[in-house]
Parts: sequence; C-alpha cells; structure tokens
Amino acid sequence: MIGANQFLVLPLTFLSAAFMPLALAPDWIVAAAQFNPVNWAVEAGREALVAGPDVGFVAIRLAGLAIVAVLAATMATRAFRTYQRSA
Repeated sequence: MIGANQFLVLPLTFLSAAFMPLALAPDWIVAAAQFNPVNWAVEAGREALVAGPDVGFVAIRLAGLAIVAVLAATMATRAFRTYQRSA
C-alpha cells in the first residue's frame, strides 16, 4: 500500500509548487500544476498563512480538494464493494 501511494504522491508533489516557485519551473510543469490537487493544497496553505489572505483564492482550492476527496471516496467504496462481492 505504501508503494502504491508513493507511486502517485511523489510525481504529483514534484509537479507542484512545493519545492520551487512555479515562476521558475518549465512551462509544461506550470501547465500540469494547474490540474494537480497537491499544488492546490500547497497554494491554499501558503495563501492562508500570509498576513492578509485572499479568502476566495483559498476557498476555491479547498472546494476543489473537497470534490477530489469525495470522488476518491466514492471510487474506493465502489471498489471495496466489488471486491467484497467477488470474495
């Protein structure tokens, strides 16, 4: 399970603004980061910690993360139920 998780999380982390600003990244990484949930979390966290955070910016990213979480939970539940029927 740990290996499968890292197989997904590590590339998503490297394709985000977690390690360097996207202004310094190649264009293809900037394009990939726009659709990367890890980047949404990084941007929301950084914005939430500044002196005058843009609440709308943070809320949009948190809403996107919530949608991804609901979709992942739905898919996991379906997969588990399918597995239970087959066992």
